[in-house]
Amino acid sequence: MHDLDGLLPEGAERRFVETSAGRLSVLAAGSGGVPVVLVHGGGTDAAAISWFRLLPALGVDRQVVAPDLPGFGASLDVDPVGGPVALADVVAQVLDALGLERVVLGGVSMGGDVALNVALGHPSRVAGLVLIAPGGLVGSLGHPWAQGAAWLASRLPDVVLLPLGRRANRFVKVALKAVVKDIARLPAEVMDEFTRLARNPRGVLGYARYNQATLGPRGMRNDLTSRVAGVGVPTLFLHGVDDPIVPIEGSRRAVASMPAARLVEVAGVGHWVQLEDHDRVLREVRAFLAEVEPG
Repeated sequence: MHDLDGLLPEGAERRFVETSAGRLSVLAAGSGGVPVVLVHGGGTDAAAISWFRLLPALGVDRQVVAPDLPGFGASLDVDPVGGPVALADVVAQVLDALGLERVVLGGVSMGGDVALNVALGHPSRVAGLVLIAPGGLVGSLGHPWAQGAAWLASRLPDVVLLPLGRRANRFVKVALKAVVKDIARLPAEVMDEFTRLARNPRGVLGYARYNQATLGPRGMRNDLTSRVAGVGVPTLFLHGVDDPIVPIEGSRRAVASMPAARLVEVAGVGHWVQLEDHDRVLREVRAFLAEVEPG
């Protein structure tokens, strides 16, 4: 299902809220329970892509919302704000605009990085965390040459960066095959929406600003490994064993240092666990919410 602003998961409606960054799109479904707020990943991701399956499934018996961050999805025309700390502040403003005092916050990849920063910077707003292959938990991209090359690429001016991004995004299926274990597991609607956003002239800008804020010449500037022990709320990690994008070792280290965290390692899937093995993720998240729910 589509509206004028893009893909709509079944049973969801699109709202718009005002923040200091601008007017942002928010997908919403369901009512009641401890609200769940879901934050999408980077690249040309969006709320309707990451949460196409999970948002309506959780919305059967509780309130679920999923914002499009500045520069992504139906908020594509809003100027990006940069790295995970700035994005966490935007998420807190979305909660304010929706009148949500305390929520279970979920995030995938870049969205996991943002969710962790909300928990660290706005701890009173978070009752629990669901982190799917979260970013922000590695010190570097591996080899020094890979880190340096990525940092240099992030420094390119927009006049060079945007045309390069649009050219690369023509090869959508190749890009998706580098993210998931089996592309056949992705819904056709998700692939179509990913393609549509990838071909937008501004499609790479939001993630480019995130990378510019987080990539350093010798290491990652957003590494939260030494700080996550301070996150005391119940936290569920879900990570694909075959994730080619975000190393599972970051999630393992984080769980070992956090007082109320556990990790579910999902075999046979890649980076988009919530799309590749929806049934498993839904079972795990429902069980987690039953633990977090008061009473």
